[in-house]
Amino acid sequence: MRQYELVERVQQYKPDANEALLNKAYVYAMQKHGQQKRASGDPYISHPLEVAAILTDMHLDESTIAVALLHDTIEDTTATRAEIDELFGEDIGRLVEGLTKIKKLDLVTKKAKQAENLRKLLLAISDDVRVLLVKLADRLHNMRTLDHMSADKRARISEETMEIYAPLAGRMGMQDMREELEELSFRHMNPEAYETVTKRLEELSKRNEGIVKKIEAELRDLLVASGLTSAYVKGRQKKPYSVFRKMQSKSLSFEQLSDVYGFRLIVEDIPSCYRALGIVHTRWRVVPGRFKDYISTPKQNDYRSLHTTIVGPSSQRIELQIRTKRMHEIAEFGIAAHTLYKDGATNADGDILSRESNAYSWLRHTIEALAEGDSPEEFLEHTKLELFQDQVFCFTPKGKLIALPRGATPIDFAYAVHTNIGDTTVGAKINGRIMPLVTRLANGDEVEIIRSGVQVPPAAWEEIVVTGKARAAIRRATRMAIRKQYAGLGHRILERTFNRAGKIFSREAMKPALHRLGQKDVEDAIAAVGRGEMSSLDVLRAVYPDHQDERVTVKPSGDDGWFNVRSAAGMIFKIPGKAKAGAEGGQSELDADVDVGPIRGLSGNVDVKFASTGAVPGDRIVGIMDQSKGITIYPIQSPSLQRFDDQPDRWIDVRWDLDEANKSRFMARIMVNALNEPGTLAKVAQTVAGLDVNIRMLNTVRVAADFTEMMLEVEVWDLRQLNQLLAQMKDLDCIATVRRLYE
Repeated sequence: MRQYELVERVQQYKPDANEALLNKAYVYAMQKHGQQKRASGDPYISHPLEVAAILTDMHLDESTIAVALLHDTIEDTTATRAEIDELFGEDIGRLVEGLTKIKKLDLVTKKAKQAENLRKLLLAISDDVRVLLVKLADRLHNMRTLDHMSADKRARISEETMEIYAPLAGRMGMQDMREELEELSFRHMNPEAYETVTKRLEELSKRNEGIVKKIEAELRDLLVASGLTSAYVKGRQKKPYSVFRKMQSKSLSFEQLSDVYGFRLIVEDIPSCYRALGIVHTRWRVVPGRFKDYISTPKQNDYRSLHTTIVGPSSQRIELQIRTKRMHEIAEFGIAAHTLYKDGATNADGDILSRESNAYSWLRHTIEALAEGDSPEEFLEHTKLELFQDQVFCFTPKGKLIALPRGATPIDFAYAVHTNIGDTTVGAKINGRIMPLVTRLANGDEVEIIRSGVQVPPAAWEEIVVTGKARAAIRRATRMAIRKQYAGLGHRILERTFNRAGKIFSREAMKPALHRLGQKDVEDAIAAVGRGEMSSLDVLRAVYPDHQDERVTVKPSGDDGWFNVRSAAGMIFKIPGKAKAGAEGGQSELDADVDVGPIRGLSGNVDVKFASTGAVPGDRIVGIMDQSKGITIYPIQSPSLQRFDDQPDRWIDVRWDLDEANKSRFMARIMVNALNEPGTLAKVAQTVAGLDVNIRMLNTVRVAADFTEMMLEVEVWDLRQLNQLLAQMKDLDCIATVRRLYE
């Protein structure tokens, strides 16, 4: 591509293009890149020229072409934003800066850096979609010249392209670009599979030589004979990656593939689309379940077309796409096609073409939903979720259309309508019937959400939903609820600790000590105490550095095997235990930093036991000192702890030592409400055994004709395993409810 060739290409579709701007941008980019070379050895200026050429195929304006010529100048040369603003205007300068990758980021992982780069790119796109068009063209040319890179770089860049840029092009309706990005990525990521599929397709093409032309001619003759004289028919063999993906998703061999050929029928207007469909269906048999109407219900990226599969000429199964010329432009160029029309003009389909495209609206909505404080890794995960999924179309009771990823649930639907609706969802009606919230929605479903003002979204919902917006909102709500719960507990613990030391606890007193505690704000510090991540004594020492700890002392009581325990508040308890070997005078100390088994905050010479409902590693726990029974460990959710609210001196700040290897199982109780039918108990037992959980005791009570309550005492390694058990039991069709017992 030469400079004059680029200008000519722009002038072909825009004769009044600003030639001076294009020449000025080219000269500036060439001067700035100077003697820089690409990995291929070509002058670097060849890259921005080719990127600009790709954009001319989309008939973009000269400002966007200029941005393409300048897109690497700020990042890779001495050029500055101020200089570009002065020479080319603030609009072009803003776009070029939006394309500049993040530099000097203090991030730990490559994944985090990738996520931050993506976040910045998406935020720039939300301001001006031309940033996306230039970025995709930039990535496409880089993929076309990837052979000159090292094997590691080829693999990394191809993976990123397949995971982010190809789906992003697809979401923006730029199908041709998506297909080429996928093909190039596939070739580098899985060269053996690429070579095999390509070879098989070439063999098939030779064997069926002329079949595409034959089917084209027969379809065209049929349409012309039926009065659609201007119909255009184009057929093609599917691309290697499309074939490979279908083989993988449906577990088919190449020989089992039946629809390797696809044909597009381009007609004048929408009525002609449906007329052509009727003509084709009358002539050839339709494959059941393979008809889709994306004209009456467009995809979220503005894609519109009729899809059908027929057993056509020569008994060959073929896919047909029937659309107008305008629909075809949008299908090929996606959001770029909208730049061709200005000033509220309408096309043959009756569209107001100056409106913002649905694809761009979706992108802005996605960015707003995903940019609300998630970590870089979560942002990347959620963006991938939004990009990858196919869609289903559902309706609110008032008829509003909601597009969702395939596999979405009523919970996803609720969050798609509004975050507050999702947070307060307690049930759903699908097509007028109350259905479980885990139900997968289908095209055409009418969904009514049942809400409650006191609902907090359960953390388990995160494993059910498929949209990034829902997952992000659930995580935020869960974090806030947990933080509030732990902050309340932490506040009570700190008040007791400060009272024992003769000090008054206040949030204001903590503020000067935050830097010593390594916390951002007071609430974070209090919640960390509640979670057991930070000792209340550490907070006391940070707020009052001169404070001397009063140790809890243990002395033999005179009775064999019993000790007197004096707390910091002066209270004396008699507890069972054994004297430490070598302790002077039989005296020892209970130090909060001494480890006993998997629990931190206890001394090894005190009898410790768990409450009857049990506690498992991962639970937030507290210890209660008893005069005759030693120390009892309770999970913080236990209602039994209310009995000790007015006895703060009996509370001991303890926590699990999750860094220590856990060699023991711990007991927990769960209550199951199950259908009273044969095989229920077997399903429950099979689920428990499949997770390596041990049933210690099982009691059943028939509470109704159709339901039985089961109380199980199970032994698990930790809270994660227990939560897995609860989640899998909830999924059993014979289980109505399952919950953990704390009393």
